[in-house]
Amino acid sequence: MTSDIAIVGAGITGLSIAFHLAERDVGSIVVYERDGIGAGASGVQPGGVRQQWSTRLNCLMARDSLAFYTQLEARLSPRVDPGFRPCGYIFVAHESETFERLREDVSMQNAIGIPSRIATAEELSELVPELEVAGVFGASVCTEDGYFDRPQSVVEAFAEAAGRLGVVVAQAAVRSIEPNGSRWRLGLANGAHGKADDVIVAAAVDTPSLLRPLGADVPIVAENRLLFFSDPIAERLLDPLVVAVDRRFAAKQLADGRMLTSDLSATAAGDGDAETMRRHVKQSAVELFPRFEYVALPLLVRGVYDVTPDRQAIVGPVPGHDRLYVAAGFSGHGFMMAPEIGRGVAAMVLGEPSGETLLHLRPDRFESGNLAYESAVV
Repeated sequence: MTSDIAIVGAGITGLSIAFHLAERDVGSIVVYERDGIGAGASGVQPGGVRQQWSTRLNCLMARDSLAFYTQLEARLSPRVDPGFRPCGYIFVAHESETFERLREDVSMQNAIGIPSRIATAEELSELVPELEVAGVFGASVCTEDGYFDRPQSVVEAFAEAAGRLGVVVAQAAVRSIEPNGSRWRLGLANGAHGKADDVIVAAAVDTPSLLRPLGADVPIVAENRLLFFSDPIAERLLDPLVVAVDRRFAAKQLADGRMLTSDLSATAAGDGDAETMRRHVKQSAVELFPRFEYVALPLLVRGVYDVTPDRQAIVGPVPGHDRLYVAAGFSGHGFMMAPEIGRGVAAMVLGEPSGETLLHLRPDRFESGNLAYESAVV
């Protein structure tokens, strides 16, 4: 299959890039996907959208992406309402050093227009009545933050909107990418080949294996993540999404009443230790929310983060190769940043300024040491 632009990966990042390029009428676009739309990490994520980050560049991308998401119906015309719920994110500090860091983050966030604020332990008792505030120093709060109740419908909306603009999604696994004269040749698992003038690799944890043969080393590793769900609960026990930073724990109650909990320090679990993990998560939940003692967590869902050394995405031209780009390594926040990443990569491909933010995410930053570590990964 021959196209002007080829994108490897039909997760939300690749689909957002395809949509933003197609809006610009750049020619033919093919998105190659091994399994199916949103079949990887984009299909196993809770749909959170927040603006509270520890680095300015992520705050800016999240702010601008949220602006897109608030206009999602007009921009993408989804068949199903994704159900965005601005329930608020609350980052709780049990250590004084963490609380001071949250203060600094809020100050930076406010300076760029994000309406986060600091809340005292006393205020938390009103904001989250179920939370045990003993030992809590305070928290940061942003009521604009929230989540999509049906995040997969957001992924599908990007795919369908791109399709209406002529983008083709080809179910084919890309095994290799190599120069072919002035174009790129993509070797497919079925023995066929694709050709394109520009190639964007948005293949999450599979990105390094595609770029390594070209001499491009992108430091992305897989990190397992675990989500525990309860059965639906009729009573509303928790409205905002709460992250206990020092306890490495997060919880929220979905629109259907299910409770979602996660031990943020847990990175692996086989069948043998799933029960141990479940007990640990339940203990953490009860310590923070005493009424969770009566909530069972029968469902374990495993996901994967594509993690980089500084917990920042790798986005930009691949050094030493013309018209080859990468957009991966989102360390769990690709869904939140997808609209702005799509806009920025489309600008790069068209030779336009992509904005100051994406300059900090270029692949060559690891050689120069120009890193900005993101500490607010959840």
